[in-house]
Amino acid sequence: MGLTAGIVGLPNVGKSTLFNAITKKSILAANYPFATIEPNVGVVTVPDERLDKLNEMYHPERLIPTAFEFTDIAGLVKGAAQGEGLGNKFLSHIRETDAIVEVVRCFENNDIIHVEGEVDPIRDIEIINLELILADLESIGNRIEKIEKKVKTGSKDKDEILELEALIKAKDALEKNIALRSVDFTKEERLAIKSYNFLTLKPIIYMANINEEDINNTNDHVKKVEEYAKKEGAKVIKVCAKIEEELSQLDDQDHQDMLEALGIEMSGLDQLIKATYDLLGLATYFTVGTDEVRAWTFRKGMNAKECAGIIHTDFEKGFIRAEVMSYTDLIECGSELKVKEAGRTRLEGKDYLMQDGDICYFRFNV
Repeated sequence: MGLTAGIVGLPNVGKSTLFNAITKKSILAANYPFATIEPNVGVVTVPDERLDKLNEMYHPERLIPTAFEFTDIAGLVKGAAQGEGLGNKFLSHIRETDAIVEVVRCFENNDIIHVEGEVDPIRDIEIINLELILADLESIGNRIEKIEKKVKTGSKDKDEILELEALIKAKDALEKNIALRSVDFTKEERLAIKSYNFLTLKPIIYMANINEEDINNTNDHVKKVEEYAKKEGAKVIKVCAKIEEELSQLDDQDHQDMLEALGIEMSGLDQLIKATYDLLGLATYFTVGTDEVRAWTFRKGMNAKECAGIIHTDFEKGFIRAEVMSYTDLIECGSELKVKEAGRTRLEGKDYLMQDGDICYFRFNV
């Protein structure tokens, strides 16, 4: 599934350094605003120890983890919604993403210029969020006017009336400086405004970029970000982008040794990847065999027929049924044969809701 999380923030907060670590690419990470001019896209794999276990069991020719994209979007500045910096261009790049990772500077360093003069994470968050709100308000304005004219002249189109009501609800919230992800829209209202791809409706994670010495501590800047995020039900991931970039250059054993030396169980980036995966409402099912063991990404709530279509459209068109066992049952029993002998293999129809960790064989005919 082509899902993307966009990394945003003010210039010089560590976005590009973080992106380098995520993708192990060498993009420009310079100490000045607008070092990143075009969005850089990198595909990352989702850490999943279950895939390692399946690899040990099947010894396949190919092992393919599940993955999604992170997009590094150039630094926004105050006034972006009015075109300051390269604002409008950058805002359009954010609109194309499914979720937002907002990198917030939570470290002091006199050698790294702050575009606003001093470190203040809440001010920085509010600058970014205000620009996203202003961009959404601009999208709403013209459309409300057009639909209102139709309704006033007697239009009884139920879809247009619902869209108008949802847009007015959105406009009222935005004018009160409330992001749309914090608004209680009904399912029907969400569908009515889905095509607008509103920036503030996208789920968000705040990433607090810290100094090395704070890797096992929570400094005052991070505490403020956590308090802010809690109000809108958002998650905060603490990371030292510099350390993550170093970790990304190491092989598996050296990587693990460095984590142990730092006294942490999981790198900040692995935490971010897992948190973003969860934020987007994603889960994983597996297909297994000696030729290939593969993880597949699906949205929670998808049925077996829809999940079959992720592999190939023919699987969905000609879907007959899915033979399903859980990863947990496979590990407990030790083999597929023993899972069947224990009566834990199931034949599921098209309406079966796929569960995270399901192992599937799809039967189809076209």
